[in-house]
Amino acid sequence: MKTRFLLAAALLFSAALAAPARAQTAADSAAIRATALDYAEGWYTGDGERMGRALHPRLAKRISVQREGAWQLEEMTAEELSSAAARGGGSRTPQAQRQADVQILDVFGNAASVRVTMAGWIDYMHMARVDGRWQIVNVLWEIKPRG
Repeated sequence: MKTRFLLAAALLFSAALAAPARAQTAADSAAIRATALDYAEGWYTGDGERMGRALHPRLAKRISVQREGAWQLEEMTAEELSSAAARGGGSRTPQAQRQADVQILDVFGNAASVRVTMAGWIDYMHMARVDGRWQIVNVLWEIKPRG
């Protein structure tokens, strides 16, 4: 009986240690959402500076595509993405068709996973808290089917 009690106590103690060291706060959620919206709305409004502040300088945005029968990853950098926004990339999307639905999938400590549904594609983002603010460090995206 004493052995069972000690085993149960040990299991409870180890479960308590395995709990997240830092839970998601309302402030984290708001900052993560604001970062995702800076990215999306920066794209739609042609504001490269706004988009750029959401991106970590070492960001990689990737898509898996098939070209001539071979699969490959195409990649954009933070600079390329901000420049495309500044050139008006998303501003050609009619206002009524613009979509920027942000869904925070997970937050743990200084890392977050976020899904942003845009007008023509879906972005799966990894964000990191760097120097006290949330920045997008990775994006894997997929084009929505037409129809």
